[in-house]
Amino acid sequence: MDATARRPLLTTELPGVELRHRGKVRDVYDLGDQLLIVATDRVSAFDVVLPTGIANKGTMLTQLSSFWFERVEHIVGNHLISTEPTDYPDPLPQFADQLHGRSQYVHKADRFDVECVVRGYLIGSGWKDYQATGAVCGIPLPDGLQQADRLPELIFTPATKADEGHDENISFEVMTEIVGADWAEQLRDVSLQLYSEAAEFALERGIIIADTKFEFGLVDGKLTLIDEILTPDSSRFWPADQYAPGQSPPSYDKQFVRDYLQTLVWAKNPPGPELPADIIERTSAKYAEAYQVLTGQPLPDFS
Repeated sequence: MDATARRPLLTTELPGVELRHRGKVRDVYDLGDQLLIVATDRVSAFDVVLPTGIANKGTMLTQLSSFWFERVEHIVGNHLISTEPTDYPDPLPQFADQLHGRSQYVHKADRFDVECVVRGYLIGSGWKDYQATGAVCGIPLPDGLQQADRLPELIFTPATKADEGHDENISFEVMTEIVGADWAEQLRDVSLQLYSEAAEFALERGIIIADTKFEFGLVDGKLTLIDEILTPDSSRFWPADQYAPGQSPPSYDKQFVRDYLQTLVWAKNPPGPELPADIIERTSAKYAEAYQVLTGQPLPDFS
């Protein structure tokens, strides 16, 4: 089956199951001590959920997160119980057509309300901050760095966790006030180790992870990795063979969508515009390519 052929799933309907939250991409269902997290094919840009989905996006996010959860489990445990609907409690197996390939049955965690962001390259908001202040999130950097330069060392730049709208960068001191000194240090150290190992692994396969974010919670009092990890939605992936400092490299994400929307006369408020077929297909293929390059396997067919 062609990676772009599957019809996008824009929303889930699971009668009899409590919907806890419907976010920009994920539908989260409450199962008591567990959660069901379903990654739909919804796509947002400029904080607006668009009416057009990107085929296989939710599948790729789920499968790539599962791949990484297993690879980094020696560093920190994660919330994942299963991604197979046949393992889920009733009545979930009867909704397998909506859940297969794109859902995670997970332990419910007491979430830390911070985003743990690790930056290895000078790009995005970090580049803008550096141009204005010579620092990124208050962390001084050497003079003369170019856009997309590799940073002299990794930097940890936490942010508030916002369910709606933009996350806001905060200092490590403010993070300490939110989560406590001991947890703040653990979250920083684990995040840096996760990024370092993942970035080395990805680079061997031809992908630069420029920056990424992690989320954590406590399950039975133990530090636990939650949500999604190291996907094109939570990270900035660049093809290593197209990387050059001084310019923004192409990325394995929804850049086609953002570039297209920038050509439109649109106030960037809801409702968002429909996307043309070629933008959908190119973006879907880019997500699938990221999965294939990193895992060495084609995106599984869950049709």
